[in-house]
Amino acid sequence: MSALDNDADGLNDKEFEENLKLFENMLTNGQNHFFDADDIEEIIDYYLQWLNYDMAKKAIDFGLERYPFSTIIKIRNAQYLSSQHNTHEALQVLNEVEQIDQGNFELYMARGYIYSQIGLGEQAIENFKNAIPLTDHKDEVFVALGVEFLNEEKPEDALYYLKKAIKLNPKNEVALNELSLCFDLTGKSFEAISFFEEYLDNHPYSYYAWFNLGLGYGRLSLFEKAIESYDFAIAINEQFSSAYFNKANSLAQLEKYEEAIEVYKETFKYEKHESTTYFYIAECLENLNRFEESLVNYNKCVKLDPANADAWLGIGVVLDALNRLTESVHYIKKAIEINTSEPDYWYVFAEIQEKLGFIEEAAMAYQRVIELDYLDYDVWLDYSKLLHHGGYIQNSIDTLNDGITKFPDVPELYYRLAIVLLDKNLRKESLAVFEKAMEMDYSIHDDIFEYAPVLKNDIDILNLISTFNK
Repeated sequence: MSALDNDADGLNDKEFEENLKLFENMLTNGQNHFFDADDIEEIIDYYLQWLNYDMAKKAIDFGLERYPFSTIIKIRNAQYLSSQHNTHEALQVLNEVEQIDQGNFELYMARGYIYSQIGLGEQAIENFKNAIPLTDHKDEVFVALGVEFLNEEKPEDALYYLKKAIKLNPKNEVALNELSLCFDLTGKSFEAISFFEEYLDNHPYSYYAWFNLGLGYGRLSLFEKAIESYDFAIAINEQFSSAYFNKANSLAQLEKYEEAIEVYKETFKYEKHESTTYFYIAECLENLNRFEESLVNYNKCVKLDPANADAWLGIGVVLDALNRLTESVHYIKKAIEINTSEPDYWYVFAEIQEKLGFIEEAAMAYQRVIELDYLDYDVWLDYSKLLHHGGYIQNSIDTLNDGITKFPDVPELYYRLAIVLLDKNLRKESLAVFEKAMEMDYSIHDDIFEYAPVLKNDIDILNLISTFNK
């Protein structure tokens, strides 16, 4: 851009500021002032951009009174109506505009966004496509199409249009960020890395591209490479808080908790204190066994976001680690109240109740974990152990059989069932199950002695192990 262009922009900005001031003074003192249609359009755009809908409405009414045939002001009126959730009236206004100006790019974009707002994705896409031949800024339309296809859960289509947007305008930051999401949703992490590496060959100072490259590496668990990418993003834009946050996440994944904490704290310099950041700091401190400091940060998290169930659970877990079990129960219950269908919360609750000696409460919680389709077999081991040690031998056997039905290829369940069958005096059945377990995985047979040391003196078990060893 030339110096003359800069001067022209400066004059335009100054003229707009004067017009805005004149308009607001006019509303205050009631004195009329002349504004041409372009001036009014700029003033309306300003208020809509800053979500000052009261002033936008006044500017629109003023404009429509003086320029009743201005299609742009009518379109802005439709956008205002849409912002107030009067979408039916907004669409009526746009239909009227279409009768007199079918070649208006903004008409189709505005109508597309309104259809998107009310969940009519196909109509939104149709309108965005109608806008393509009517503008030189086609990248904006391709981005709108990409986002709408994402809303429609069609990431492959979204990927197609977002790539077209980047090809036309490599500096379109919205397209860059949405592309990263598309690569994630389509499972194309390797393609994402290739895309952003090639992009950076031509645009090495794009901190958004470095950031998205870091996301790609992170999805492949290449955390060292991810950290390098985030560092480049930070070097280009040291106030890029998202890069600090994701770098800290990568450090935490590498169990570099001290470093992660310091990098999480860097985000506070460049953005307001986020509850999520306190949560991750608390997790790192918990992993370092710095439980008191962890509690402080979990509490900061829930103060900012009382609906963060994971943070309430975190408080409960840390209090458990500090042997403050009775207090712990209160916070775990809080997490469950917020999200009653999260099996992990019920699992922790069961373990705490078991430690407190409340067998029935623990059993109820374990049952709830199973009802919520917990994805691992360990709950059946823990629940059966609770029942077994509580003297409910048949219930323990039934629980293990249920676990085996769900996880028929897990030898740990068979080993545990064999042990409990012995306590039911079903020795023949027990030895048969032991034999099956050792056929499945002989290498872990010693675990039975950790659970039931008395079996070290059981001749039948030792002979069976000896036979398999040979």
